[in-house]
Parts: sequence; C-alpha cells; structure tokens
Amino acid sequence: MSATPLPADRHKPQAAEYRYVQNSAQFQELRSTFRSFAIPMTVAGLVWYIAFVLFATFAPDLMATPVLGNINLGIVLGLLQFVTTFAITWVYINFANKKLEPMQAELREALESGEIAEIVAKKEA
Repeated sequence: MSATPLPADRHKPQAAEYRYVQNSAQFQELRSTFRSFAIPMTVAGLVWYIAFVLFATFAPDLMATPVLGNINLGIVLGLLQFVTTFAITWVYINFANKKLEPMQAELREALESGEIAEIVAKKEA
C-alpha cells in the first residue's frame, strides 16, 4: 500500500470497473500468487502453534526438559513461537514487496487512470 496520497483528480472507479478487474487475468494471477504464499504459510504457522500447545498439554515432562540452567524446552519453544511469527511477517513483507505490490500497482493505476473505465464503456456500448 502506498503511503503517498493520490491526486484528487484521479478517476474514482465504479462497480462495473471493479467487476471487470476481478475477472481479468491480471487479477487472477495476483490472487493466485497471494494464495500460493498465504495458504501454505498459514497452515505451517498453525501446525507449529498447535504442535506447541499439544506438547505442552500432553507431554509436560518433555517440555520440562532442562536445556540450559533453569531454561527448559517449553520456554525455548514458546519463545520460538514469537520468533516464528516475526520471521513469517518479515518473509511476507519481502514477498509482497517483490511479487504482489508491482502487480497491484499496475491494476490500481489502470483503474485510477480511467483506462479500465474506457474498456468497460466500450463493452457496454
């Protein structure tokens, strides 16, 4: 998402233009690219979290295993939950900036420049 405000004279897309974009190959590629990243990462994060909860619930002796002094395996794995969350966020930001942002910027420019409005108007005429 751009932090730069857009000029007030930009075209404000209408519903028909959004429907046109939604059915376009570019949007389908954007959605597919997003989903190919988001779904596996979400599944991996949930599996990791549920595994931690299950180990804590059903294997307390394992989680109580000392690792270093008074620090046990449960503490280490719990802290790794935070590390994993930040790592997934960092990876997503890099992925989005490299793959998603260029595609979304192109679609947004086409919508706000009026290019899509012209195409939709020609189809309706």
